[in-house]
Amino acid sequence: MKIHLVSGGCGFVGRNMVKRLFNTTKDNILFIDDLSVGTHPTTWINQPLVEEKNGVQFYGSEKRLQYIETDFREFVMEMAKDASYIKTNYGLAIENFSDVFHFAAIVGGRAKIDGDPLMVARDLSIDAEFFYWITRQKPARVLYPSSSAAYPINLQTESGAIALKESDIDFNDMGQPDMTYGWTKLTGEFLAKIAASHYGIHITCIRPFSGYGEDQDLTYPTPAIARRAALKEDPFEVWGTGKQGRDFVHIDDVLDVTLLAMDKIGDGMAINIGHGKLTSFLELIEVFSEFAGYQPTVKQLLDKPVGVHAVILI
Repeated sequence: MKIHLVSGGCGFVGRNMVKRLFNTTKDNILFIDDLSVGTHPTTWINQPLVEEKNGVQFYGSEKRLQYIETDFREFVMEMAKDASYIKTNYGLAIENFSDVFHFAAIVGGRAKIDGDPLMVARDLSIDAEFFYWITRQKPARVLYPSSSAAYPINLQTESGAIALKESDIDFNDMGQPDMTYGWTKLTGEFLAKIAASHYGIHITCIRPFSGYGEDQDLTYPTPAIARRAALKEDPFEVWGTGKQGRDFVHIDDVLDVTLLAMDKIGDGMAINIGHGKLTSFLELIEVFSEFAGYQPTVKQLLDKPVGVHAVILI
């Protein structure tokens, strides 16, 4: 039986991938999360906890869902040193992984990206240990999620915003990505290419644009705006002018493209995931306010961080 590994498996994208794999395959899924950002499986997995043994929680009657609460960075460091680490410490007879989805990261909205950039930079340490481990373990396939933040910010200004295409990131002619978050994701893409070319790893990179979904954390704009509209906030506060726009894409679409890309791409090449439509935050407020049945006054908070002006794929 195949077994897939999902790091950051209790975060927004990770838990949606865990549920997708569980519902569409008969494989085992081992997911790791230290819950520094993610939420405990009992709140979202919709399967009973049937056993807890050797630090592993087993969910579902077939025990295909296996959760370990630990720092993924330490987990891969130990696996890189000792191939039998999982069996010795957790009693799981795993010789190799089929698909590995690497969602473990320091994540957050604009407040964290701009407000605590060196905390975000710790992603570099997580990714460094991860890439070193896959060159030793050599799983069948690997997914590395980058971000639209890896694109040069000079292509996303108010006066010069363009629809972004994959070739706008050129490692031979680099621009300035978006803060430390953009730099870490750009570095991860570079390491992915090295993993593929130097070590023969089948690895796929994706650049999701502004993902959203029903169970997303309220620090992200779409659920935050939806909640405030449901509460009929008036005046309705928006960071910046609200004219800045994003290419919003639902998590189900992100997962669809991710799994398809893993079938087609193995050389570390990155692809965009989005709809190619720019939606401003003012438009988003208008949509949710209409759902809520009222027309609020918009209050601009010009002292708040806003990021780039426009992010849209081509």
